[in-house]
Amino acid sequence: MPDTNHEGGSAALLRGAVWRKSSRSGAMGNCVEVAALDTGEFAVRNSRHPSGPALVFTRAEWLAFLGGVEHGEFRPA
Repeated sequence: MPDTNHEGGSAALLRGAVWRKSSRSGAMGNCVEVAALDTGEFAVRNSRHPSGPALVFTRAEWLAFLGGVEHGEFRPA
């Protein structure tokens, strides 16, 4: 996907993306969805607005984020 917008371009432009949300997501429908892209990048969008903006991260950025989650870097103080 050569023209990937990393700053909130429309998720609708990410054709072929298979979006997944956590099995821990509640029934409220306000969830974050993630898609692994053919480019090796990862996209994130709001499930309530599937055609709305998506943020795209490189593999390195995504792995750094997951590492931070695993190490508790985002827990409330």
